[in-house]
Amino acid sequence: MGKGSQIKRVLILTLFLNFAVALAKFIFGQKIGSTSMVADSFHSFSDSASNIIGLLGVWIAYLPLDKDHPYGHKKYETLTSIGIALLLFLACFNIISLSLKRVISPITPNIDIVSVSVMLLTLAINLGVMIYEHREGKRLASDILISDSMHTRADIFTSLSVLFSFLAVKMGMVMLDPIIALMISIFIGKVAVEIILEASKVLCDTTVVEAKRIEQICLEVPGVIKCHKIRTRGRADDVHMDLHVLINKRTRFADAHDLSSFIEQKIKKEIAGVSDVVIHMEPCDENCE
Repeated sequence: MGKGSQIKRVLILTLFLNFAVALAKFIFGQKIGSTSMVADSFHSFSDSASNIIGLLGVWIAYLPLDKDHPYGHKKYETLTSIGIALLLFLACFNIISLSLKRVISPITPNIDIVSVSVMLLTLAINLGVMIYEHREGKRLASDILISDSMHTRADIFTSLSVLFSFLAVKMGMVMLDPIIALMISIFIGKVAVEIILEASKVLCDTTVVEAKRIEQICLEVPGVIKCHKIRTRGRADDVHMDLHVLINKRTRFADAHDLSSFIEQKIKKEIAGVSDVVIHMEPCDENCE
């Protein structure tokens, strides 16, 4: 099974589980009149929507190279992670609106053993999904899976906050229910900002691999005098780099070409995720600077 297919499999499974969790929270939250539980359901529904966006992004990201995309489509996966962040901001807005209404017109939630059991069950499901999705995201070097697992991690903390609000309501502190919902919206917004910052590193061509590491690999090759002007960009699983390698000016053209090919293969072998290496060979004296 290809990498793209593996990512899709993970997203489809999490989509099913996230939708089931969101629906359960929404139904029981409405039934007992808990603002924080309904707010948590909005967050879970945005989890499901992010899975759908992720599936679309992965489908585009693993399309073959074409003349309009000679570097591939991998950045589309990173771009869709920003879509997830936008959904989180939308969830924040909905939660804040609902919470403010409950502050103005308080409603005492009817907390019972069923609602508590639903929250505990959905919390356990979220925890399992987060661990599984994050592990698979690391294994497959997938931005969409990692950002989606961060989304689910936020859901875990919001669910814990809802359980705390249940306890507060039972102790007579009804106003804590919408206040905790507002706190949940702040946490969700923080996760959205983190996702955007991570995605911007890829989309804005932030350095992926330290230049010193690449320089060290090159200097281990006999015939290489110096290595400089090293640049890297892309994603962890799709690194593009270019560099200048200085060699003896008396080196034959054919030998310089073979040396360049050897360096390229050595870099790809020692640094995971490198898909493209452009080497500019420069002639110089033995003691050139």
